[in-house]
Amino acid sequence: MGSWDLRWSGTDATGEQRAAVGELHVGWVLGGRVVQDVWIVPGPGQPGAGVAPRAFHGSTLRFPDPALGAWRSTSIEPVNGRVRTFVGREEGDEIVLVSLGGDPLLRWRFTDITPESFTWLGEASTDEARTWVLEERMLATRRPG
Repeated sequence: MGSWDLRWSGTDATGEQRAAVGELHVGWVLGGRVVQDVWIVPGPGQPGAGVAPRAFHGSTLRFPDPALGAWRSTSIEPVNGRVRTFVGREEGDEIVLVSLGGDPLLRWRFTDITPESFTWLGEASTDEARTWVLEERMLATRRPG
C-alpha cells in the first residue's frame, strides 16, 4: 500500500531499449474488498508521458478469490488499448501473476520485497510458459509519508 517512485527499464512497444521514471499508487478500494494499483510511467512531466506506445499509464484491480486459493487481477492500460487478466499467488518470497491467455503469455513478478522497496519484473512467453523472457524491470522505492 502507499505511493512509490519507480525506475523503469526495458524494451518499449517499438522494440527500443529505454529507461524512465514514474510513480505507483496502491490502496484498498470498494470497501476494502479490492486492491487498486495506478501505474504512471513515464511520470508527469517526463518525456513520453501519456503517449502511446512509449507510456504505461494503467490500473490494476485485484481481489482474493477463496475458491481459487489465489488473487484474481485485471489490468487495464487505456493509453495502449490493453486489458489483461491474471491469477496471482505467493511463490516463496515472491508474488507472481500469470496471465490467463493472450499472446504472448505474461508473467509479472514482485521480488526483493521489503517495507521500503521491491522489484517488479515483466516477462513474456511465446511457448506456453515453458520459458520466459525478461522484457522490463521496475525498481520501486516507497515515498516518505
